[in-house]
Amino acid sequence: MSIRFNHTIVHSRDKATSAAFLAGILGLRTPSPFGHFLVVEFDNGASLDFIDAGDTDVVAQHYAFLIDEEDFDVVFGRIEARGLDFWADPFKQHPGEINRHAGGRGVYFDDPDGHLLEILTRPYDSGGSRD
Repeated sequence: MSIRFNHTIVHSRDKATSAAFLAGILGLRTPSPFGHFLVVEFDNGASLDFIDAGDTDVVAQHYAFLIDEEDFDVVFGRIEARGLDFWADPFKQHPGEINRHAGGRGVYFDDPDGHLLEILTRPYDSGGSRD
């Protein structure tokens, strides 16, 4: 049996703004329309499919993106260039810091809808300290 993650729907106040934000920060292709969605595709074939929430409240979620060590500087540079707040932890207790979990680097930041995004260079189960 082979089970792979394919997609999830991301509620947003403005799907065009939110999808473009994510694609721009991560350096991905321009989001593509599919039905009511704007789709941000990743290199592994999975996607985040943005939809306007309409009258539904947008409930903040967490989305983590594993990136190469070389790409971290580029993506983090985009975060800094936009003047975005960032944290070393998901509870936002360490502002302006980068974490070094599992011997890699990682930061958390908000998207336009308050979803907590994370970039990390090593999976947390890959060894090393989570401190």
